[in-house]
Amino acid sequence: MVFLASLFFGFVPMFFFAMILYWLDRYEKEPIPLLIGVFVWGMVVAAGGAYVLNTIFGITVFTLTGSESASDIATGSISAPFIEEGLKGTAVLLVFLFFRREFDSILDGIVYAGIAALGFAATENVLYIWRGYDSGGWQGLFQLVMVRVLLVGWQHPFYTAFTGIGLATARMSRSCLVRMIAPLIGLSLAMFTHSVHNTLAGIPFFGDLTCLVGSLLDWTGVLFMLLIIIWANWMEKRNITNHLRQEVQIGIISPAQYRTACSATAQTFAGLNGLMSGKFRATQRFYQVCGELAHKKQQLFKLGDESGNSAIIQRYQAELAHLAPFAQSS
Repeated sequence: MVFLASLFFGFVPMFFFAMILYWLDRYEKEPIPLLIGVFVWGMVVAAGGAYVLNTIFGITVFTLTGSESASDIATGSISAPFIEEGLKGTAVLLVFLFFRREFDSILDGIVYAGIAALGFAATENVLYIWRGYDSGGWQGLFQLVMVRVLLVGWQHPFYTAFTGIGLATARMSRSCLVRMIAPLIGLSLAMFTHSVHNTLAGIPFFGDLTCLVGSLLDWTGVLFMLLIIIWANWMEKRNITNHLRQEVQIGIISPAQYRTACSATAQTFAGLNGLMSGKFRATQRFYQVCGELAHKKQQLFKLGDESGNSAIIQRYQAELAHLAPFAQSS
């Protein structure tokens, strides 16, 4: 029963948080198989690898110092940020390297990073919640649920999002220097913010005030990342607005469909219209392709014809022309 409760409270809230991240990507959804893949990577590879490597590091420090306290502090402040962010970030790096066509923007980097981190957090939460029961029974279990889900539930996605932003910045830049430096800066920020959190949690400099300061810093960071997501969505809307005018002019999409493509809210109502008319799948795919096409046109403008952008644009235009008669507008 305790194990099932730990699994439930460890995983179900993280699934819900992942759905929120998916919803926040308003104009060009990432492929669900890739999102499942990075979640599983975080859940199995990153969490399992981090547990083994952090344990080895902690044992090594304890052997050298004979101090359990020194081992815990060193593991939390040094080993955990370095190892965990490296392993979580590897999931985003794999998407960046092998699925570049699905890695189009800052928001994509945040979504892949955040969902990989939520997979990691789900496994880690199960372990912590189980330990809460061991130390304090059911009361201890529910206290850990409150801490791990409500208080720090968004922290892992916040840290790892910096890695995603760094890789996305490299993806959208022509500068060799930016391509080399941006991922390193992103990973460094992920490790630094993670280390600050763990250090404040592990070393109570000012008693209970340390917890308050740490929580304020954590949630300030989460709100900061939310602002970046809002900005990134605005940028995607601007790209759609600017780059799909041509499709209206040459008659591939109608003015009503263009206006719907430029509004996430309007797309929701169009989806409902499609559901009632039996054209939901065509409508959903139509507006997904609108977002994909706008991204590819932006990449063509900034990066030239790398990865065959011109040919991809032509394929998307042909698909839009095929879907347009069936796609509903708001």
